[in-house]
Amino acid sequence: MASGPQIGQNVQDFTLPGGILAEDTFERRDFTLSAARGRAVVLAFYPGDNTAVCTKQLCSYSSGLETFEGLDAEVWGISPQGVDSHESFARTHQLRMPLLADTGRDIARAYGVAAPGIGVRRSVFLIGPDGVLRWKHVALLGATFQSLDTLAGHLSGIGTA
Repeated sequence: MASGPQIGQNVQDFTLPGGILAEDTFERRDFTLSAARGRAVVLAFYPGDNTAVCTKQLCSYSSGLETFEGLDAEVWGISPQGVDSHESFARTHQLRMPLLADTGRDIARAYGVAAPGIGVRRSVFLIGPDGVLRWKHVALLGATFQSLDTLAGHLSGIGTA
């Protein structure tokens, strides 16, 4: 397994298809990391839509979006499922952050979190507004996830570019 980006390094740009639930519409589009420059980005890799821990994790982040927005940060969920699966997941649980489809696991491999069997390791990467990796956590087993409070604490130290 590759180690992925290291803290203090610029992260590789990428574009993935995805969508975001806005009111009753699931808006499908491509998401490009460099387009978010100027704001911090939380990349939350998760193994699968509609699974127990992933649902708790993404619901927690979605219900805490105001906290992330107050820290001038976006949250993107990334998993190997397709956009149709993400739409169903977002609608079922009213998830309000972008869900991106890394169906070939190319981005998971680039970040060193691709895993046989489960697809991707549950992990979080905090990218500063300047495109530099500021903090990361890669779970070995993935039965738990990084809390909103933990992420907010790390984001509060990032500041703006």
